[in-house]
Amino acid sequence: MLHATSCGGLVIFRGKILVLYKNYRSRYEGWVLPKGTVEEGESYEETALREVREESGAKAVIEKFIGTSRYSFSVPEGEVEKEVHWFLMKSGNYYSKPQWEEYFIDSGYYKYHEAYHLLKFANERQILEKGFSMYLEMKKAGLWVPAERNT
Repeated sequence: MLHATSCGGLVIFRGKILVLYKNYRSRYEGWVLPKGTVEEGESYEETALREVREESGAKAVIEKFIGTSRYSFSVPEGEVEKEVHWFLMKSGNYYSKPQWEEYFIDSGYYKYHEAYHLLKFANERQILEKGFSMYLEMKKAGLWVPAERNT
């Protein structure tokens, strides 16, 4: 079995969640949260921030660790067991620009219920539920301070 580790972010600005639409030759199609592979020498936090920036153009900062999702899938070389470490992040604006090189063709910030129903994968909907709940708790406690606009 092959193993892969990725990191990603649940990016929030003014209560809305950043999601990306990927379309690879109409075979892989759907809305996802930004995430990607850990590069040698990177911490999980560094990977999550880099991947969010590369895939969406969004400049974000990490607030908290949300959790880890695990799933498996098949590739020609065999079965891949994937682990994704997720972070709650905030952005200073609604800016996003999907990374065409990775087949992202659309992106945007959506209200919770919209993002929930757009997301293609159940494990990402679970991360959204948990992360958004953390965001609401932080906001209620006065711990969610808006990011700088140029973040």
